[in-house]
Amino acid sequence: MKIKFCGAAGTTTGSQHLLEINGKRILLDCGLYQGHRKDAYEINCRFPHFDPKSIDMVVLSHAHIDHSGNLPNLSRSGFKGSVFSTHATRDLCQIMLRDCANIQESDINWLNKHRKREGLPEATPLYTEQDAEKCLRQFVTLGYDRPLQIAPGVDLTFVDAGHILGSAQVLLDIEDQADGIKKRFLFSGDVGRGGNEVLRDPVAINDVDFVLMESTYGGREHEAPPGFDEHFSQVISRAIKHRGKILIPSFAVERTQQLLFVLNEMFTSGQIPTIPVYVDSPLAVSATEIYRLHPDSFNEEVYSTLFEKQNPFGFEDLTLVRSVKGSKALNDIEGTAIIISASGMCEAGRILHHLRNNIEDPNTTILFVGYCAEGTLGRRIRDGVKQVNILGDSFQVNARIEIVDSFSGHADHSELVDYYNRIGGAKSHTWLVHGEPAGAQALRDALLKNGKEVTVARLGDEVAI
Repeated sequence: MKIKFCGAAGTTTGSQHLLEINGKRILLDCGLYQGHRKDAYEINCRFPHFDPKSIDMVVLSHAHIDHSGNLPNLSRSGFKGSVFSTHATRDLCQIMLRDCANIQESDINWLNKHRKREGLPEATPLYTEQDAEKCLRQFVTLGYDRPLQIAPGVDLTFVDAGHILGSAQVLLDIEDQADGIKKRFLFSGDVGRGGNEVLRDPVAINDVDFVLMESTYGGREHEAPPGFDEHFSQVISRAIKHRGKILIPSFAVERTQQLLFVLNEMFTSGQIPTIPVYVDSPLAVSATEIYRLHPDSFNEEVYSTLFEKQNPFGFEDLTLVRSVKGSKALNDIEGTAIIISASGMCEAGRILHHLRNNIEDPNTTILFVGYCAEGTLGRRIRDGVKQVNILGDSFQVNARIEIVDSFSGHADHSELVDYYNRIGGAKSHTWLVHGEPAGAQALRDALLKNGKEVTVARLGDEVAI
């Protein structure tokens, strides 16, 4: 048995890990690498670490694009096998891969305008919407905790990871024909924090021999514990007093649904006054509809409300906006309203237009509820810059800036250590992936205190297990 680190080693994007077991090649995740435009295109296009035709099957931990986003290109490049996922992950991929294809085609159109002026040949997107649709035909879905033999001597079980709807830890029970030894291999996927308002906590797994574990927040702690809704209600209450719009840049999947659930609870309890709420993102609207179809991921509180004929993600003053016309109409709203719009880092999407129209108004509140990477517009606004460029024009930042850090879907350093400690078994060797080098090293140092063998994975390395 071998494992090769083909992506998300030394970085947090492009999750791809290749297992060779009993003559079969199993790819764990097939995410898009995100970085400098040219480098990202070359890496995503070529699959430098393996031939797509040689892959027998893919096991997908969850639907986020850095884990699923290059699947259509893999299929277009010759992969003919099955993609195993949970039911909810497949449904989310149906909308997210199509959306990703649209974004790529838009980016390529912009790029080709510049290439034409420079006399360069036109570039093509990694894949189209039709490629995404064809890829979805290869999905085979499983419920949590339902073992299935996917290869000779290899049983797959998906176990809840508590990260987003349908997210799973990948558990492989293996009878290794090379040495005759039974092995239990765990790929963590992305690990949730626990205490989520909507989702179940990550499930602890016993008798694990080898661990492939994410390290996204290695060396970093969140500012607030999960479910710390009092701070959120105080921020909303202060913003209401200013009688302006409350803009919440939010990721379309998981974060938006979490916000809707919390707002519903607070309106119902009277914790904050009821005001109009608009979700202005076609992807977020579609994702919210999918959330209602998959109660198997919900914690007990949310699960019980489904049988009381209540919609935990909907309420009387909520408007879901799909059309461009409906989005533009939000500019004419008078008085206080909450507008939740993608993207969470303010790099694309309809939130940019809302920022253009409201960022210079001192009565506007811009509320950040998630991580913004270095160099993004969201990060600059969060950091307190006084002037920003939005869609080619310069604007003064007069709006009030608020930050609530309790909504993150990723376990922080201490929570990752706790997750690792709750994994039972020998844990003979652990490899850390999906983290920046410093963060992965910090997590490795913490895990070494348990006396186990822990390695920070390096891109392209192959090891025998």
